[in-house]
Amino acid sequence: MALFGALLRVAICKALLFFSVCFAADQVVNYELEYKYIIASPLGVPQQVIAVNGKFPGPVINVTTNEYVVVNVRNKLDEDLLVTWPGLHMLQTSWQDGVLGTNCPIPSKWNWTYQFQVKDQIGSFFYFPSLKMQRASGGFGSFIITNRPVISLPFGFPDGDIVVFIGDWYTRNHTALRDDLDNGKKLGRPDGVLINGKGPYRYNSSLVPDGIDYETINVNPGKTYRVRVHNVGVSTSLNFRIQNHNLLLVETEGTYTSQQNFTSLDIHVGQSYTFLVTMDQNASTDYYIVASVRFVNESVWQKVTGVAVLHYSNSKGKATGPIPDPPNDVYDKSYSMNQALSIRQNVSASGARPNPQGSFRYGSVNVTDAYILRSIRPGVIGGELRATYNGLSFDHPKTPIRLADLFHVPREYKLDFPHNPVDRPPRKGKSIINGTYKGFIEIILQNNDTNVQSFHMDGYSFFVVGMGYGEWAENSRGSYNRWDAISRCTTQVFAGGWTAILAYLDNVGVWNLRTENLDRWYLGQETYIRITNPEDTDNKTEDPAPDNVLYCGALAYKQKAQKTSSATTLLGSSEPYLSLLLLFFAILYIL
Repeated sequence: MALFGALLRVAICKALLFFSVCFAADQVVNYELEYKYIIASPLGVPQQVIAVNGKFPGPVINVTTNEYVVVNVRNKLDEDLLVTWPGLHMLQTSWQDGVLGTNCPIPSKWNWTYQFQVKDQIGSFFYFPSLKMQRASGGFGSFIITNRPVISLPFGFPDGDIVVFIGDWYTRNHTALRDDLDNGKKLGRPDGVLINGKGPYRYNSSLVPDGIDYETINVNPGKTYRVRVHNVGVSTSLNFRIQNHNLLLVETEGTYTSQQNFTSLDIHVGQSYTFLVTMDQNASTDYYIVASVRFVNESVWQKVTGVAVLHYSNSKGKATGPIPDPPNDVYDKSYSMNQALSIRQNVSASGARPNPQGSFRYGSVNVTDAYILRSIRPGVIGGELRATYNGLSFDHPKTPIRLADLFHVPREYKLDFPHNPVDRPPRKGKSIINGTYKGFIEIILQNNDTNVQSFHMDGYSFFVVGMGYGEWAENSRGSYNRWDAISRCTTQVFAGGWTAILAYLDNVGVWNLRTENLDRWYLGQETYIRITNPEDTDNKTEDPAPDNVLYCGALAYKQKAQKTSSATTLLGSSEPYLSLLLLFFAILYIL
């Protein structure tokens, strides 16, 4: 017996070594996110906002490449909830995407656990609630994927990490905003711009009332910080700048960029950028951090400006005087577009893997399918204000698309989304795109609306190969960047212009294509792309429906009562999982 015990101890030690070597890169991290209303006054007016774990904005989720992420979401709101993770590729598992076309919503007072792997990814992203305009009341937080230690950064390791949320804000909460849209009204001018959930510093006593709490970011002189900026607003493009400081752009939405300095950068709704900022100024005073609106009459929108304070530890006084000017391009529509086109991929930098990101020669791949998605100003369809792509305003099926496929629920959607704008009156519909597995798709985003729009594709990064004003034409392809176009998941489409993207459809599932502008999204400006592998008879290229899948619509009868649970790993609690594995290896070793 003593000999057996000794052998078992040796076996366990060897198993531990084996496990640490083979599985160290695939750790499991657990998070709990509780969504609940709180009262806050970011613009000096008490209002209901959506907090996560009691915080507004919510906590940072910080993980490392290849880790399995388990997030238990508790819905303490008085309405349904889904949390989505834009920019995360979620390989083979649109079941975890957190949008209405792929998931049944989490009912009020229920919880649901998301489980996915951040496979071969790095970068700065954010999570938010995807239903019913809820992001307009908060519920967002930063999602950071850090390099594995074996992969070097294409820049010096920063001295600190700073997350900055910017976004337009209304003192009416999301329920009032969607009531306005339901009644055919426009949302109107926002009441302000928040920085990290707080109102503006009182840089001007006539524009900013006294008593508003503002954000202060503390730094040390001579240090370089990685500053991750997310536009989480409703519908407004913002210009971001830090007084007297250069913004060295290094990454956007999971792709390292060619490094260039900006004094300011336009950041559109739903977009994320990462800068290196060196604190190289003298500390005679604090400095302004500014997020101001773009493409509007600035004299009318003066009050809609976000201002925070950059405070050096040795600062000698408060920031004073006028805020730094925005880009002076009232008569030059090309300024912001040229700035966007200058953002290129760093083709020599490694990302999540040792090989350079630019090794995928997208410019030489033959396009197998093409779509033009045209958006126009919202109009009335069947007595309702609606927004469209190609004249179709998406009408969500009662049973999510992938769930309807799995259980053969008929007539929930149609695979007939038009390749081009159709000359017919706009209508509501359940049409989606039938994607070809491992096809290479070209999507032209034609914006005939009057506002800048942001286009987003779940489950993928795409190459932003071209932009222009006017109508896209066949010869516009001659202007495409076929070498180092930025790869990202959210791109701007300027009013009266077009943007062209290319995407390799290697991720099976059902993925949302949408505008990130919340009013247009709520009014139906979205569709889905369904990608299946016809040769996959053993279902190896897509994860099966999770054990905790929610049922609704035609399958509501299958839903069991809610079970109280806490965050667990993909295979249950992490400690028993490790124990069982070690015991298994130990027994194998003995045998």
